[in-house]
Amino acid sequence: MNKTTIASIVSLCLAQGAYAAEEAAPDTAKKAAPDTAKKANNVERIIVSGTSKGRVISDTPQSVTSISEDELVKLSSSSQADVLRYIPGIKVEGGGGEVATNLQVRGLPSSGQFQFTPLSYDGSPTLSVFGLNSSAFDVYYRNDLGIERVEFVRGGVSNLFGQGSVAGIINYISKTGSDDPQSTVQMELSDQGRTRLDFATSGPINEDGLYYALSGFYRYDEGPLDTGLETKGTQLRGNIRKEFDDGSGSFTVYGQYIDDQAQFYLPIPLDGESRERLIGNDGREVESLQTAQVSNLTYDTANGRYESPISDGVVTKGGSISVVFEKELANDFAINMRSKYAKYQHEFNLFLDGDGIINVPESQDDFLANRGLGDASGAEFSYVNSGIALASDDLLFANRILDRDRPAEDFSAEFNIIKSIYVGDFSHDITVGTFFSHSEADDDNVITTYLGEFNNNPRLIDLTYTDVNGDEIQYTQNGISGPGISYTNQTISATRRALYIADQMESDDWIFDFGVRYEEIEGKISREGSQVVQINNDPSLASNLQVNTTGSGVMTYGEVDTSEFAVSGAALYRLTDNLNVYANASRGFFFPEIRGIQFNDLGEPASYEAEIVEQGELGVKFFDNDFSGSIALFRTDLKDRRSVDFVNDGNGGVLELPVMQSTKATGVELTGRYDITDEWAVDANMTYTDHEFTEFDSDPSIIGNELRRKPKILFNTSISYTTDDWDASIYHNFTGKNFANDANSVELDSFHLFRFDAGYNWQVAPEQTVRLSVGVFNLFDSDGVTEGSPRLGNSQTADNPYFVGRPILPRRVTLRVKYDF
Repeated sequence: MNKTTIASIVSLCLAQGAYAAEEAAPDTAKKAAPDTAKKANNVERIIVSGTSKGRVISDTPQSVTSISEDELVKLSSSSQADVLRYIPGIKVEGGGGEVATNLQVRGLPSSGQFQFTPLSYDGSPTLSVFGLNSSAFDVYYRNDLGIERVEFVRGGVSNLFGQGSVAGIINYISKTGSDDPQSTVQMELSDQGRTRLDFATSGPINEDGLYYALSGFYRYDEGPLDTGLETKGTQLRGNIRKEFDDGSGSFTVYGQYIDDQAQFYLPIPLDGESRERLIGNDGREVESLQTAQVSNLTYDTANGRYESPISDGVVTKGGSISVVFEKELANDFAINMRSKYAKYQHEFNLFLDGDGIINVPESQDDFLANRGLGDASGAEFSYVNSGIALASDDLLFANRILDRDRPAEDFSAEFNIIKSIYVGDFSHDITVGTFFSHSEADDDNVITTYLGEFNNNPRLIDLTYTDVNGDEIQYTQNGISGPGISYTNQTISATRRALYIADQMESDDWIFDFGVRYEEIEGKISREGSQVVQINNDPSLASNLQVNTTGSGVMTYGEVDTSEFAVSGAALYRLTDNLNVYANASRGFFFPEIRGIQFNDLGEPASYEAEIVEQGELGVKFFDNDFSGSIALFRTDLKDRRSVDFVNDGNGGVLELPVMQSTKATGVELTGRYDITDEWAVDANMTYTDHEFTEFDSDPSIIGNELRRKPKILFNTSISYTTDDWDASIYHNFTGKNFANDANSVELDSFHLFRFDAGYNWQVAPEQTVRLSVGVFNLFDSDGVTEGSPRLGNSQTADNPYFVGRPILPRRVTLRVKYDF
């Protein structure tokens, strides 16, 4: 292998996982590279599969999906779900808004939040340990015009390297500078009060191989659901890259700063039979029960006056910096080193889906009876501040707010050395590497209950009632019925150390990958107990207003540690010039979420063992001038999963409930693209998965049930029309029926989601173009339901007049003006 090829490989090799770059393919890869591999941007798409060899997608012995910059612009609307839902084998739920996308990957269970699929930017994880708290990793980064593409690689050797993964790696790849300066600005306007301004710029800093790239945005949004609470914020991302004069590698510094807040939407009461939205007291459909009425809500506690930050929603302030050093050495050696430091002040404040006791709309009579407060003749419901009484037939909805303070700090580093040799007909690229990370995060929570009317933007309600002694008692004060009913204070840290080695082999007809990884993890928890304290003894206040739950000052300290190994192998055979067959198998692991570990009084933990994931895939990749696609059979077994659920405790609080379970899944995945003409093209993919629980320690009756929120069928199609001036695309996503809980007691109907994008491009000057476009999310305003209430768990049934569930977001129209120069 010549030095030029090695240098290009080193510059691509980010051993964190599936990093891609548009470069010339190695000679052996070019022999079998199909013309269709060049269609996206008239280049060959290179995938670095975690070791040292760059390959086109068709020559990679695993399932790979790449979404280009042009497609990202069309698909991006708000959240990660807008992009990722069209990747085969992924089911995402974006009903919560811009952040905390719930994601499931084929064959594996998950309540969401990228548990088995690390979310990376430029090969580095957003955070290197999952489960220090329950915040999703997409709260730390937002996508912008500085993204060149997103890659999703599942299974295979790539997932052994860097941070490691068992299910796949989602990697967003940033633009970097070149000798050709490029800049873009974009203005975006949407209905329901959204304005966003993006920019991206890149180019040379000097003539000595120093380049820059910078991107960012600012946006303000009152939607997509009208709650009276705003979403707003900004982000800046950039990189500076130095290419060495002799072409032997590069040194790159990446940076990010974010100051952002977004509202998050949880399930709401729906009609129990039709699953349609209910009609509120004001005669309108209820889309959200969040309300600006609780902004700056305050009350007395044992520790002084408490002010809730609920109006801020999900807040992230901070940033990250990472460095990557890639260098070709003598004697066909190369090294790759990277490190990243991130620190964020982060809050995840949200409205829950009910008070944890009733959770559905109540008449005034029912509200009183359910709480033993007498009848309506001795009670008065009135709006806070005005004192105006509710109409007698108006419904009530008791709810909670959960304020979560979750600052996080993370450091990770990895080092890889690569040796390229030839043995017989095979080239070998042998990678030996190590990974280290240390993460720390707080998990501090306060829950407050309040009473409101049942409609959009509900007003708060005060209730007074007459007790059995004839005394008038105040049940809510300024709408608050429970001033701090639950309290959590804990700090969790984790340290990971890993060592791995792999050999990537290639001949004219064959490709083989083999690798092994050994890893250790150490976790520490500092957890404060809680206590209920008396905050007043005012006889005119109900008992629920006289107490507050706060910290006890008694700390529990605990440590856990474990180790595991992973091994993976893969092979691909070039059967013909247009047909490759491949297979891969792996035995991997996932370290359980440390936040859910319970300790006894001596600080001794419950068992803490890795969850074992065994995967296998057998597939075919085919391609010619107009058609390309793949067929893959897969099997996934997950053993000893320690699932952590949040469930209502029956008194308004939320419990973290660990459940030991095992699962298995078998399925088939089909993908295809057909270029009908030079202007028209169709894409489609389908994933069918047969899945079930094989163990469930707390309830053996669940064994044999389907995995929750996991449809057997996922199907995506798109048709696109592209000319020099015009482009238009229609995207279709089908999510099959699935069950809301492990008990399979509530079935969620299948639904279709369509989106449309069309634009006109014109050249306004040499190397300057303008694109005017319109995009419509949820084109037909479908009413699919993505989940039931996770806090109701297996207690939720299908025979109730109400169903607590989260619908997909309503239709939204966006106009964009994009200027490239």
